[in-house]
Amino acid sequence: MKIKSFFYMFLFGVFSVSAYSQKVKLIKIDQLQERIKKGKDSTYVVSFWATWCAPCIKELPHFEKLQSEYKSEKLAVLLVSVDFKSKFNTAVIPFVKRKNLKNEVFLLDESDPQKYIDRIDPSWSGSIPATLFIKGGQRKFVETELTYEQLLTEYKKL
Repeated sequence: MKIKSFFYMFLFGVFSVSAYSQKVKLIKIDQLQERIKKGKDSTYVVSFWATWCAPCIKELPHFEKLQSEYKSEKLAVLLVSVDFKSKFNTAVIPFVKRKNLKNEVFLLDESDPQKYIDRIDPSWSGSIPATLFIKGGQRKFVETELTYEQLLTEYKKL
């Protein structure tokens, strides 16, 4: 009986984690750019962050709040982790689950950071947190930690 119970708990745990991992998707830089290109009538706020970055973790709730408060508008907040791909199951998924993030979360699946950094914004030094604001033909790149007020101001400027 104990073995049967353990087996069911194990299966539940496996399916819970795999079902949850659907919330975090691997994405290539081309896929990210295509996603943004398709939503021309939307405003995109793309946060580049990592699970080991304290300022990134501090500002993540601001992005959650922005999406929640402006959900009636055509706003897409994308949280793009730049953690190593090898950390997908061990760090990123558990972090997203623990923080109960509601926005779309991606792990950037690229091996050469300099190539994607230059494609996001040529002025980007590579430091995080960094945020990209896009609406139509307008783009603004901010390479610093944002307060909620700063995030809201940049969003409203678009």
